[in-house]
Amino acid sequence: MSETKKIKTALISVFHKDGLDDILAKLAAGGVQFVSTGGTQKFIEEQGYECKAVEELTTYPSILGGRVKTLHPKVFGGILARRDNQGDREQMAQYEIPEIDLVIVDLYPFEQTVASGAAEADIIEKIDIGGISLIRAGAKNFNDVVIVPSKAEYAMLSDILEKQGAQTTLAQRREFAEHAFGVSSHYDTAINAWFKNSK
Repeated sequence: MSETKKIKTALISVFHKDGLDDILAKLAAGGVQFVSTGGTQKFIEEQGYECKAVEELTTYPSILGGRVKTLHPKVFGGILARRDNQGDREQMAQYEIPEIDLVIVDLYPFEQTVASGAAEADIIEKIDIGGISLIRAGAKNFNDVVIVPSKAEYAMLSDILEKQGAQTTLAQRREFAEHAFGVSSHYDTAINAWFKNSK
């Protein structure tokens, strides 16, 4: 298993777009292809880059009012597949699952929504499902995948792209995974606290 991996395809789905333009420019310079959803896809295309819609990849539209967009085997298979596992590679070929090497995602602003005094229904809608699942999947498969779980990690990624181009070492991917589980843990703790305090 090679420790240094090239980033060929990036799945990007973010709530906050600020700071993303610099990352996109560096990824595009490295020949990285983009896959995205809704507003993020539009933002990427407005920056002048080609971007494949997740719906084109999965052949499913965004459904249930946007609650289900990325939750699909072609997305999660592309993230979780072990590149050095023959069985995984055979199934990827069989089901036409593309490799996804980089996931850039952030989570719905749950804490900010709670702090704003929003109604319970609005707070519930800000419990992220697809994003948190992408973060956990990317972090679990850090051997092969770079996971950027919030814009707080943009500087880290930008620095790597500037120094190394569109490739990362195993140690770097592991560090991103550590950050990712920190983001996931913080988010779920905040949700748990809200449920406890809103009885």
